[in-house]
Amino acid sequence: MTSKRMATLATVGALLAACAWLAGAATSGNREPVAPVVVRKPAIDTRGAALAEEISRLHDRLRPSAIPRQPGRNLFSFSPRPGAVSSSPKPALSEAAVPVQRPAPPAMKLSGIAEDVTDSGAVRTAIISAFGQLFLVKEGELVTARYRVAKISAEAVELSDLMDGTALRFALK
Repeated sequence: MTSKRMATLATVGALLAACAWLAGAATSGNREPVAPVVVRKPAIDTRGAALAEEISRLHDRLRPSAIPRQPGRNLFSFSPRPGAVSSSPKPALSEAAVPVQRPAPPAMKLSGIAEDVTDSGAVRTAIISAFGQLFLVKEGELVTARYRVAKISAEAVELSDLMDGTALRFALK
């Protein structure tokens, strides 16, 4: 570096230091204290606070004041309470008036009928789908432990219920 450059840098540095010293002296704290600025809340904020108070008061009013009794009545049961005695005698129902409820017929479907011609005649096999299985049955055979094949015609199958003796008829559709 040349001496001319060094001298220029030193002069510029000295000038910057003098400017900083003068700026610090000019703003030293000889000023009067400034009063703090008070910001007033707008009227909408005070109304919002009043509204929040009113909301909390109304929420308190919505809370139930009485606690329900725990062993209360069950709205979903239709039987009388144990120990409850009826004051009026009820007429007894006759057995003839009470309808007998039978179970719904099983979900069975006649899928098809196969026929084999032999010397003794036609032998039919019913294809019945029920309970997720496929049953290939002839007359006299069982479909599950409850139903027996009574008759197979060209268009329909008749099953007899071994429990109550009723007949179920399934036709091809």
